[in-house]
Amino acid sequence: MNSQPKSKGNILLVDDMPDNLQLLSDLLVKLGYTVRSVTSGRMALKTIQVKPPDLILLDVKMPEMNGYQVCEALKANPDTYKIPVIFISALDDVFDKVKAFECGGADYITKPFQIPEVVARLENQLTIQRQQRLLQEEITKRRETEEMIYQSRALLASVLNSSFDGIAALEAVRDPVTGEIEDFRCLVVNPVISKFF
Repeated sequence: MNSQPKSKGNILLVDDMPDNLQLLSDLLVKLGYTVRSVTSGRMALKTIQVKPPDLILLDVKMPEMNGYQVCEALKANPDTYKIPVIFISALDDVFDKVKAFECGGADYITKPFQIPEVVARLENQLTIQRQQRLLQEEITKRRETEEMIYQSRALLASVLNSSFDGIAALEAVRDPVTGEIEDFRCLVVNPVISKFF
């Protein structure tokens, strides 16, 4: 039996500064997250294709491919566009923050950061993602149920319409005060009995 505690979430850290990666990685691992780290945007995209994380903490300023370009590539891919991206950057200008949101970022944290703030924002995005997953599962179940109901109705209609006996389904209409049956409402009739009526 596996005695390891369940991970709070699978996080990918992307920063070209190994010291930043080590600091954040150590702290998040201690808090119960599974953490992977890469030092470039290209490595991030390859890693994500192999095993998509639940969330990405992404630095903006990196050589070759900056954080905005990485985020745009993720959001353009149908397999990765739902992964939330939180930018972590020393850039504090409004333009940089707006650009981060325009390219698909879910949040933006300015360096130097406070760990409780990072964790709160990270948890917020993971909660939203979990709720979206549950909602999608519920929608799928509902569609499957509706399909079964449709097939059941189609089967019932086929049986009713092919029967040589007259079949009708009635529902009692009751007085709302006394509960006495006042009348009957016809729910279903097959062709044999409809001719009779």
